[in-house]
Amino acid sequence: MTTVERSGMIPATPDTVWAALADFGAISAWATNVDHSCLLTEQETGIGTARRIQTGRTTLVETVVTWTAPTTDQPGALAYSLAGLPKVVRSVTNTWSLTQDGAGTAVTLTSTIDTGPRPPQKVVAKVVGRKLAAASDEMIAGLTSHLASHIATTETNA
Repeated sequence: MTTVERSGMIPATPDTVWAALADFGAISAWATNVDHSCLLTEQETGIGTARRIQTGRTTLVETVVTWTAPTTDQPGALAYSLAGLPKVVRSVTNTWSLTQDGAGTAVTLTSTIDTGPRPPQKVVAKVVGRKLAAASDEMIAGLTSHLASHIATTETNA
């Protein structure tokens, strides 16, 4: 297994960040590297919820495997498996973790990649990890920008 972790600070409450992540079918509203997204299940929240995303010529299906809304006692976590990657990639799971940090939310996006145990497979995992790291950085930046504009609009209308 290879793990890639990216982090950022979002100037919003964990509940506000969670609301954007929990609108699972709407990732294309804030992730600039996602061209299109839609839910594939009637279920809109919780474990088992699935979405289809289009990024360039690649289509992926992402299915929720962990759904823990943040509370005052525990950080939030949203994890989903990715299907539709090349067959050399056995599995990928992305996990978003949210923790209150001062006036904002510390966000960590961890990608866990399984390509197998052999040395050539580990090389593939490193290459996939670099691509996922870049995509994670872009998603965190997009979420931060989206929430900043949402908060500014809310404050202007108040």
